[in-house]
Amino acid sequence: MSRYLAARAVQTLVTLALMSLAVFVLIGLMPGDPIDMMISGDPQMTSEDAARLRAAYGLDKPLFDRYLAWLLQALQGNFGYSRSFNQPVLAVLWPRLLNTLLLAGTAFALATAIALPLGIWAATRPRSRVDYLINLLCFAGISAPPFWLALLLITLFAVALGWLPAGGMADLRPGMTWPSAVVEQLRHLALPVATLTLVQVGAYTRFMRGAMIEVLRQDYIRTARAKGAAEHRVLWGHAFANALAPVLTILALSFGGLVSGALITETMFAWPGMGKAIYQAILDNDYNLALIGLLVATLATIVANLLADLAYVWVDPRVSIAGSAP
Repeated sequence: MSRYLAARAVQTLVTLALMSLAVFVLIGLMPGDPIDMMISGDPQMTSEDAARLRAAYGLDKPLFDRYLAWLLQALQGNFGYSRSFNQPVLAVLWPRLLNTLLLAGTAFALATAIALPLGIWAATRPRSRVDYLINLLCFAGISAPPFWLALLLITLFAVALGWLPAGGMADLRPGMTWPSAVVEQLRHLALPVATLTLVQVGAYTRFMRGAMIEVLRQDYIRTARAKGAAEHRVLWGHAFANALAPVLTILALSFGGLVSGALITETMFAWPGMGKAIYQAILDNDYNLALIGLLVATLATIVANLLADLAYVWVDPRVSIAGSAP
């Protein structure tokens, strides 16, 4: 196990290094730079002032030299300042990362808890009315654009009924009791979580249904039924663990993507998360913030895949991790 984790750590470092180079080059090749934005905001700035600023920030150097200088600082734990917020990058990203993890994690847990039993239920009744109904709902959820779904929920529950806030985060005032704070936070979470859950649950259900149908056709399932095993034991003791293994990959990839991919939902509900921060940083030519934000999103995907690999061993004893097998 230790050899496997060490190898994965090395792979993670190499991936982050290559990703940082690729992102740095792509951002550096974008038209304009922070100094150009300063010039547009201050028409009295002369070309000599702009040249001195570019020299002070190192923007007059070749792109690869700037990357090496940034990499040296990053290895020392200095990830630079955000030009938009005038704060260290980590100080800007940390609360937004927590906000995204709260939003995406809640939606991911709800979608998984709904989709897995629903997919098993449909797989045990193929081509039945229940199966057709579940498939119809899944295709509707997959086809619904997130921005349209968000607008629909806002119009219904925030505007028409007035039950829930249309966006933002809870304003936790001093002196508020913790039950009131939790309720207020849940009210603000309800609509964005519902949007992300409805978008995800259809795909998860389809994957679970397909994997379960494939497993239920195997010979060992027929053998277990022929020996008189109870149906719930066949489903949960034999079929579910084997069907879950390929679905774990889909779940891991989707969760990693949610960290940076919830941009539309965060924008529609004014939720201050990672996706919105990365998008705004790219628009503002905030190099450091965009670069570190994209690296954090990459790291989240890598960690999610590592957890999926470790979960394979847990759900299927036949799977062994390289280096830990006897």
